[in-house]
Amino acid sequence: MDFADIQQKPIKELLELLQEKREELRVLTFKASERQLKTVHAIQNSKRVIAQILTAIATQKAEAESKMTNA
Repeated sequence: MDFADIQQKPIKELLELLQEKREELRVLTFKASERQLKTVHAIQNSKRVIAQILTAIATQKAEAESKMTNA
């Protein structure tokens, strides 16, 4: 998933996606601890996507607040 795609989504979708990715990260971490995960870099990719989602949420909230104060 590209960061440009993430930025286009509304906050509600981002929150749902964040929940899914956090669950995916939990499962990947558990599998890695049991040595069942072949692609360990998937954990790093999952963390990166979570960070991008959180950044997009924070940016959208900041934009909404600035519009409220300027209105």
